[in-house]
Amino acid sequence: MILEDDQRQLFQETVWAHYSEHARHDLPWRQPDLDGTFDPYKIMVSELMLQQTQVQRVIPKYKTFLKKFPNAKALSRAALGDVLREWAGLGYNRRAKYLHNAAQMIADDFGGIFPQDQTTLTKLPGVGINTAGAIAAYAYNQPVVFIETNIKTALIHHFFADHTDVSDKDVLAVAEQVLNTEQPREWYWALMDYGSHLKQTVGNANRQSKSYTKQSSFNGSKRQIRGQVIALLSGQTQSLNALQQRIPDDRLQNVVSDLLKEGLITETKDGNLSL
Repeated sequence: MILEDDQRQLFQETVWAHYSEHARHDLPWRQPDLDGTFDPYKIMVSELMLQQTQVQRVIPKYKTFLKKFPNAKALSRAALGDVLREWAGLGYNRRAKYLHNAAQMIADDFGGIFPQDQTTLTKLPGVGINTAGAIAAYAYNQPVVFIETNIKTALIHHFFADHTDVSDKDVLAVAEQVLNTEQPREWYWALMDYGSHLKQTVGNANRQSKSYTKQSSFNGSKRQIRGQVIALLSGQTQSLNALQQRIPDDRLQNVVSDLLKEGLITETKDGNLSL
């Protein structure tokens, strides 16, 4: 889709107008450091936390996590168990392991220097092309192109209203055409806020995306069991039998096996389970 100049201008004016009235300036990851710069480590933490998790749940965890692990060096030196304990309550614990591994890669492979370009950023565990784009835009104010659910909602609502199975390739093409290259950081903040507003007022247009998948119910899911195992092992080392008494579910054995394979939990010499 090739946009006309008036289409681009009208969309940009709409997004900026909403932002001028409703910008979420108070979000902690939008606050610069004292020198006016944005720490890419803090941006990475926020981006991984915000994946499939609501903003209001992330804010307090983001603050306590950074208090415990204020920089990539501190996180890289921490035990995974401590990282998982600090992550508790956010779900999708694999993201915490990715974050921990990414910090270790920055320390070991990049000499403690955080990568800056989108392509290199994707080498970090858990950082795909869109997360890398977000880090590049928010931390370094680079005019890169990326999409996520709020951005897709805004673009599909305006430019693909009558379409179904909209491809990410088509959305990316439009995102590139409407990008404000002079102030990309602020533009993406505005676009995110506008997309969030549309979700709350007119519905989630992202459902028209070909890549959209409805999140399964948490209650009764394996995700819930995984979270219960992590929570129980956060307090103390336990045997599988002890876990089975607390979690009487036939899927527990498979869940424990998966967590062991992923390195999220470990087996002690005496056969017990631990973070």
